[in-house]
Amino acid sequence: MRVNKLRDLKVSEIGYGCMSLSMGYGATPSKKEAISIIQSVYNQGCTFFDTAEIYGNGENEKLVGEALKNVRNKVVIATKFMLQIPGENLTRDKLMIIIREKLEASLKNLGMDYIDLYYQHRVNKDIPVEDVAWCMGKFIEEGKIHGWGQSNSTVEEIRNAHAVTPITAIQSEYSMLSRHFEEDIIPTCKELGIGFVAYSPLASGFLSGKINLDTEYVGFDARRVIPRFEKENIIANQPLIDLLSKFADKKNATPAQISLAWMLHKNDFVVPIPSSRKEQRNIENFGAVDIILTENEFTQIENELSKIKIHGKKTTDEDMFKLAALVS
Repeated sequence: MRVNKLRDLKVSEIGYGCMSLSMGYGATPSKKEAISIIQSVYNQGCTFFDTAEIYGNGENEKLVGEALKNVRNKVVIATKFMLQIPGENLTRDKLMIIIREKLEASLKNLGMDYIDLYYQHRVNKDIPVEDVAWCMGKFIEEGKIHGWGQSNSTVEEIRNAHAVTPITAIQSEYSMLSRHFEEDIIPTCKELGIGFVAYSPLASGFLSGKINLDTEYVGFDARRVIPRFEKENIIANQPLIDLLSKFADKKNATPAQISLAWMLHKNDFVVPIPSSRKEQRNIENFGAVDIILTENEFTQIENELSKIKIHGKKTTDEDMFKLAALVS
């Protein structure tokens, strides 16, 4: 697998999102199975792994740490912290203490003494991004983290934070089904030399072409509340699957591989992190690096994409609150 750069971090051009091993998409595998999946992904050439403190209440970090402890110097590990606290009267020193506790907890879960990429998981609108960036700069100086980033931030938040401590990467949802970040966030990242990490690059499996009206989801599965998985939207968004299938047939590939190949062709600072618990699906996803689109093919895809209207609003935090209520 080729190497891409998130600012100064060298990572495999496709990474792996580990969340589904602990939560988010129905029944999860056993600890032994989850570790085996992570190690299998590494053996396929993936060197970039994504987790977060809230995934399984720290259990996901533990899985990642245990699975990769013997190859620590060969991989890049990203995790995230959430600041769900009021910002009133919160000094930088107090903020530093709060984030340090989270950082130390993640380091303990991972069983490691540094984190390659440490994201703020969503941006707390009550806390100045400049203050968070200042804290990240201190942790970088200490060697606790090697780089930092934001998740689902705005252009203004990116610029303001980047001016204090240069941002390594922005992580947000991005796929052929969710292209709104192409308008401003991705161009801003390109301008500032910031990497962009795309979670849900296959739109939670929709772009695999295997979702149909009979597909059902149970338990804590995000697709139960994602608007684009409503039956009427599955039907309305079929033209996108038809486009992918047409090029998949032409390139002897799968729809999922075409959607990933499109993303890899478009920008070399954008790194998708698909996630699957099935070995064959992971082999398929990482096989996308071998699907090379010509400039003419890429242009054809872009032209046809521009004519396709996407139905169903993008997923929000409120949707996930609805899911939590469904399964509580």
